Amino acid sequence: MSAETIQSRREWLLSDRPASRLQARLGRAYVAWRRFSANRLALVGMLIIIGLLVVAAFADVLAPYSPTIGDLKNARLLPPSTAHWFGTDDLGRDIYSRIVYGARWTLYVVILVAIIAAPIGLLVGTIAGYAGGWTDTILMRITDIFLAFPKLVLALAFVAALGPGIENAVLAIAITSWPPYARIARAETLTVRNSDYIKAVQLMGASPFRIVLRHIMPLCISSLIIRVTLDMAGIILTAAGLGFLGLGAQPPLPEWGAMIASGRRFILDQWWVAAAPGAAILIVSLGFNLLGDGLRDALDPRSGDQ
Repeated sequence: MSAETIQSRREWLLSDRPASRLQARLGRAYVAWRRFSANRLALVGMLIIIGLLVVAAFADVLAPYSPTIGDLKNARLLPPSTAHWFGTDDLGRDIYSRIVYGARWTLYVVILVAIIAAPIGLLVGTIAGYAGGWTDTILMRITDIFLAFPKLVLALAFVAALGPGIENAVLAIAITSWPPYARIARAETLTVRNSDYIKAVQLMGASPFRIVLRHIMPLCISSLIIRVTLDMAGIILTAAGLGFLGLGAQPPLPEWGAMIASGRRFILDQWWVAAAPGAAILIVSLGFNLLGDGLRDALDPRSGDQ
């Protein structure tokens, strides 16, 4: 592709007067990508998350051993070696294989929590911000009650009531994760509900439900995506904490928090049992934080073009 062609396409994307909605959307996406790619740490975070997705998708190929079946007689608590890259645990299971399969459970938790918590927070926040009055007061006071408790403590209470298990842990984390999203959605709604754009839609006869669903919620999506991405690290740590306490994923599932819990008894002599899953949590959490910072810079409408 010649330099002239590249330059003409760039000018087409950056046109001040797009000829179609598609051109406008592609132009906004291109500008956002330029802002994002200018942040090298954000690219590192994106590569980490892409690596997590690849590992989870191809765990069957990448893991040389079973994540649940070990050799208790010949392979118990072996140090890292060429045969077992991250060593083995107290049941003779390959830790590397368990970490690879554990990537699936990590994605399972963060995706389900995001799917459950973000829409709830978006719905509550936009309704509260647009309706105002007693509706806003009631919904925000409920939000304040959830925010008054530390997330892990509140999640522990819900898991204790629901019972241990990965599904109940996901539900408990989702129940405790929606209030910040509601706050963000409400703040965004308050800034636009009296704008000329919304007034024009009201004069055209649109119902409040349609205004919230079709015109206000889309304006809150970018801020919500940024907050969800930044919260992924906290979700992973909360899930790991529940697993560490025995209230999350149950044996023999290769969940990273549960792996740390089983390795804490050997932390002084066989450090690799707990260190390997701990390093996995650290790297993935760092990746989500870096990616979230990059998305915040790229999707912030107040940011200028870099």
